[in-house]
Amino acid sequence: MTVDSQDFRDALSRFASGVTVITGLDSDGTPVGVTVSAFASLSLDPPLVLFCLGLRTAKLDAYASHGAVAVNILAEDQHAVSELFASQRTDKFATVGFCQGDNGCAVLDGCLASLECAIVNSHVGGDHLAIIGRVERVHRGVAAAPLLRFRGRYAALGNPGS
Repeated sequence: MTVDSQDFRDALSRFASGVTVITGLDSDGTPVGVTVSAFASLSLDPPLVLFCLGLRTAKLDAYASHGAVAVNILAEDQHAVSELFASQRTDKFATVGFCQGDNGCAVLDGCLASLECAIVNSHVGGDHLAIIGRVERVHRGVAAAPLLRFRGRYAALGNPGS
């Protein structure tokens, strides 16, 4: 049986998801970043995370081949940051505060948390690349509710902390 792609997409949109910005470095050391909601913890011991990028993602090699990324978990007031890094703009870092992490990748200001990761594996699955990172440093950020996506839109956490 063939699954209708629009039905599948609609079904997946009903799963609320946090929003992250994955940052890396391209081959000449320029910072790159992309908005990702396909992110999950994979293991506590060792600390591993997984995120997925479309095979057509601009500068895909910067995330998969450079060897390091930072996963920036966005707070609810960071809609504009999410939109910026989802865009095709080439000057994404011009208007966003950040510091350089120990691994060289951008750790964005105002996030709930940021995870500096070493890339340990990747696997092509259909039209996406699943990338596994070993967490090497954790930055605790602001105390706020998360930025969420639900049914293709930003959503708020109904009752945070309960």
